[in-house]
Amino acid sequence: MDFYTLLLAVPAILIALTFHEFAHGYVAYRLGDPTAKNMGRLTLNPLAHLDPLGTIMIFLIHFGWAKPVPVDPRYLGNPKRDMMWIASAGPLMNMALALITGILIRVFIGLGLANSQAGGTATMIFQMLYFSLYINLALAFFNLLPIPPLDGSRILAGVLPSRYAPTLYLVESKGPMILFGIIMFGWVTGFHFFGFVIGPFINIFSSLFAGI
Repeated sequence: MDFYTLLLAVPAILIALTFHEFAHGYVAYRLGDPTAKNMGRLTLNPLAHLDPLGTIMIFLIHFGWAKPVPVDPRYLGNPKRDMMWIASAGPLMNMALALITGILIRVFIGLGLANSQAGGTATMIFQMLYFSLYINLALAFFNLLPIPPLDGSRILAGVLPSRYAPTLYLVESKGPMILFGIIMFGWVTGFHFFGFVIGPFINIFSSLFAGI
């Protein structure tokens, strides 16, 4: 990814990460947990959600992360169920953003503004919409993977019987190391396991939402 391409992708990355974390905090607040609000995380200001290392990694290896929104289960009426909904909120927000972006892309294509002859500004906006579509879909489906600390692991914990809790806690302690190992393996070898797994879903929904 060259500098110009990365520059066009940055707004989409910031919006996707910010809205993702805001959704977690907002649903937690609605379910009774004021922790995110009290810590200034119930905001759409990207600076409140950016993780310094995660941001640097976006530019170095084109993969990064935001600061997780803090949640205190003690405030929740039904912690197991409520944590599942809080975890689901982030990916669902990214799917909503992808749908909105997809509709805008269809409008651009319908108006003939998606090609290089349409003009510099129109072409640049279309490219930014294109990045937004794929970044939001990638963030949604990546986070749905059931590997701690991804949202999918919280969703899985909400649907599995309580007798599996000890096993989930054990996996949770190793999850970040496993996740980082798989990412670095892909960076070194060129075989991106996560791209292989979520790629088909991204293709299906990009076609469904935007027709591309």
